[in-house]
Amino acid sequence: MNIALIDLPSHRSKLFPLTLTRPIADLRIGILTIREKWEKRMQQKVSYLTHESLSELFPPQSDQFELLINACICPSDKLIQAILALHDETALYQGDLLIAVKGQFSLASHTIGQESKKIEYNEPIIHIHRAWDIFLRNAEEIKADFALLTAGRQSTPISDPHTIVYAPENVFIEEGVTIKAAILNAENGPIYLDKDSEIQEGAAIRGPFALGAGSRINMNAKIREGSTVGPGCKIGGEISNSVIYGNSNKAHDGFLGNSVLGEWCNLGADTNNSNLKNNYSPVEMWDEVSQSYIDTGLQFCGLIMGDHSKSAINTMFNTGTTVGVCSNIFGSGFPRKRIKSFTWGGDRSMMAYELDKAIETAEIVMQRKGKSCSLAMQALLKNIFDESQNKAS
Repeated sequence: MNIALIDLPSHRSKLFPLTLTRPIADLRIGILTIREKWEKRMQQKVSYLTHESLSELFPPQSDQFELLINACICPSDKLIQAILALHDETALYQGDLLIAVKGQFSLASHTIGQESKKIEYNEPIIHIHRAWDIFLRNAEEIKADFALLTAGRQSTPISDPHTIVYAPENVFIEEGVTIKAAILNAENGPIYLDKDSEIQEGAAIRGPFALGAGSRINMNAKIREGSTVGPGCKIGGEISNSVIYGNSNKAHDGFLGNSVLGEWCNLGADTNNSNLKNNYSPVEMWDEVSQSYIDTGLQFCGLIMGDHSKSAINTMFNTGTTVGVCSNIFGSGFPRKRIKSFTWGGDRSMMAYELDKAIETAEIVMQRKGKSCSLAMQALLKNIFDESQNKAS
């Protein structure tokens, strides 16, 4: 059966800036991306059906599909059973939220699910509605992914005599992991360390926590509950309930809390973000749909940063800040809470970051990891640049 995870336009816009450079299904929450979760549980490949600006980088595997699944939904075994029980021309809903629809669909389909018979699903689901849902639901998704990935498997043992482990039954270590004189506390949730990752001396980690393949936790780092570090990252300082996507660095001291960093980001030394207002009131964040600030209803909410963005040494981000793609932020004070894609500057002034210079930097950064900024990626960045320059500050 050909299965696709589909980006519904209204859902994609609510997840900006993270979805400017990836389909919704490529968002990482827990240990795995949403697509990886579905593929692992359904034991088959699934396709992306995403916005046309992303289709060259994330092409569909077919032009015909029998099952479409809302890419905002994280799977569970019970939900998959309900989806696989659908008959042709039937759709699974929770209230007004489309979960999945079965039938015959082509890339030219425009009325997905509207003509299908509706079936209500009443069990709890994890729906990534806004970008901050990624860190809100991250701890429980780490637990779900941990159980999925480690079932029936044996962890590689820790050989270092100076590493202290609490609740070792909740720690799973893949091959090639290096740990020296660290503290791993998995009493309140699992700790998963992927292949060839490293934890250096003095690092203290509390689960739930996931570390991606080839990533490194630097000396004396403090990692609190509910955090995920993707593959190829370098992490230091203090992190709390945050998700960092692949190939991004926060290598130095500084605090990152209740936040999501995209891919290829870099936070300079002593970069800090606020995740709690001084008066403890709910945090507002920029909403791309309404082009205004909206109340998140959250007391703790930090920074959402798009791919390829950077901060300089001693940068301070205010509570509920959104940074777009390919922005370079610096300065001694707090920059504004909404920073568009391709912005250069800080609290005193901001200007457009020239496209060719941004692409040149992206190429240098990616080459350090043995990758290149492809022509398709350059075309996508140009599209994001053009759109950002047409929007009001």
